Amino acid sequence: MPKYTNLNIISYFLFDVHHTESLLKYDYFNAFDKDAIQILLSAVKDFSDKELFPYIKEMDEKPSYFIDGKIMVHPQFETILKQASQLDLVKASLRFEDGGLQLPISVFHSLYYIMEAANNQVTGYLGLTLGAANLILAFGSRQLKDTYASKMLDMTWGGTMCLTEPQAGSSLSDVKTQAIKVDHTDYYLIKGQKIFISAGNHQFADNFVHLVLARIKGAPFGTKGVSLFVVPNKRPTDDGLEDNHARVIGEFEKMGQRGYCTTHLSFGDEPDCRGWLVGEENKGLAYMFLLMNEARIATGRMGAGIASAAYYASLKYAKERPQGRLLNNSGKKDVSHEQTLIINHPDIKRMLLLQRAVVEGSLSLIIQTAHYLDELKVCEKQDKEKYELLLELLTPIVKTYPAEQGLRAVSNGLQILGGYGFCSDFILQQYYRDIRIISIYEGTTGIQSLDLLGRKVTIKNGKTLHYLMEELSLTITEATHYQEIKPYANQLKEQSDLIKTVLAKLIPKALAGDFENYLADANSFMDLLSTIVIGWQWLKIATTACKNGNATQLENNLIQTMAYFYTYEMAKLDGLVKILLNDKSITVKANAQTFD
Repeated sequence: MPKYTNLNIISYFLFDVHHTESLLKYDYFNAFDKDAIQILLSAVKDFSDKELFPYIKEMDEKPSYFIDGKIMVHPQFETILKQASQLDLVKASLRFEDGGLQLPISVFHSLYYIMEAANNQVTGYLGLTLGAANLILAFGSRQLKDTYASKMLDMTWGGTMCLTEPQAGSSLSDVKTQAIKVDHTDYYLIKGQKIFISAGNHQFADNFVHLVLARIKGAPFGTKGVSLFVVPNKRPTDDGLEDNHARVIGEFEKMGQRGYCTTHLSFGDEPDCRGWLVGEENKGLAYMFLLMNEARIATGRMGAGIASAAYYASLKYAKERPQGRLLNNSGKKDVSHEQTLIINHPDIKRMLLLQRAVVEGSLSLIIQTAHYLDELKVCEKQDKEKYELLLELLTPIVKTYPAEQGLRAVSNGLQILGGYGFCSDFILQQYYRDIRIISIYEGTTGIQSLDLLGRKVTIKNGKTLHYLMEELSLTITEATHYQEIKPYANQLKEQSDLIKTVLAKLIPKALAGDFENYLADANSFMDLLSTIVIGWQWLKIATTACKNGNATQLENNLIQTMAYFYTYEMAKLDGLVKILLNDKSITVKANAQTFD
């Protein structure tokens, strides 16, 4: 049986650490019980074992391609998409009235994490269709919902999100795709191009429904003048489907995730490319950010899934590869002895512990963040602000940490294999290529860091951080009851105060209007806060493991990994603080000539 993740750890995090079972008492989630969720987790693991993992290398070696105006993806996707639909994996988290199952989002993300660890090239095809359908369900007219959503949710039709344009990149203020209202009709004519459109226009869907950001003629400049449109490849008529003049004009050949197609679309090169407005004019970006926040959690989840697969691949190698000999008491190697397995070397164990700490710390944060989304659906009115603000603060972190530290973890896995890690016969090099895009998807690390420091920590005069510190304090208080982990609880308490120290230095710059210096080291602030947040997750995990009193092997392993994280990773925070407190403005003062 392939090993790319650990179902026991996923279940432990869901039910023991994050108390997912407590959600099931609410009417909204009472269609499920713990046994039903365990069966679902096992079913998706079985599906991933049989239909996803065996094809991950082949999808890389035989990538998607563009020919005669069409995108062709690996033939296994026909089976995958059909079985995913049968398992209700696209619509599971939606409301009953939208055709969903009202599965807790924390469980939904756990299912997708399993699939992404098995084959990270697959879930985007499901997730993009769900995201596009979700926007129609949330903001579209009854006619749009009835026409498009059900066919998307059963995967008869695919869906994409079309934001980025060749001249604009991440700057959505500069969107130029046009929408011109046609008098006496319910539609607009759409003209423009979109790039980096994931999961679009492959051969295993009858139609594709694109959610397109465009600017209505006469709309305000900037993001306040952007609207959202449904633009299908083929538009439904009384007689069936007819061409809507939305064209694929190319496929981006990528370094990694080569089985996950990325297209270049053109709208309106021929007359009569129609789009239907979603919601109100000029509110497209606000609507899109409903999906963007969900997509950022999903992107972090994908990074954690890839890092998980790399961890288990490098662990397997370390347990099988003999090389070198251990030092004897005199500090010498006895060459007459058999070679030892490399897993016995301390530096190999350090790299494996790093991988495990990143993977499982990230998974716990993903489930934590998703749990807050679940709580929002069922909580009392007075708690809504708390969960909303916690989600605002954690979303850029849950996207960034698994991406950046996941890349580092995979790099360590490749290092464990030595020269073999650099060879195509071994899969570590593929995981390294695959994960590199995760810090770029859905807003780069720089954008996430600017969002975190520039917006999220200052919402309602810092109330987001207040709620986070309350959550940390609860975990710290509980952890101090167990002597084995009490020192780590005290360490987290002390190091979480570093955030106040840094902001006391930075906030006056913002208040004085010196935003460039305030945000210059936003990436370092992201590193600082995300490391503290992952430290909180590891303390929470270790506290749960200590409650048993007679810890299992799994729980002992988790406690040991927590100790690694606090000894090796939390120790780096002082250096980050030193960077954030400096007044040298090195990057602000640099100019174009600096790099000549």
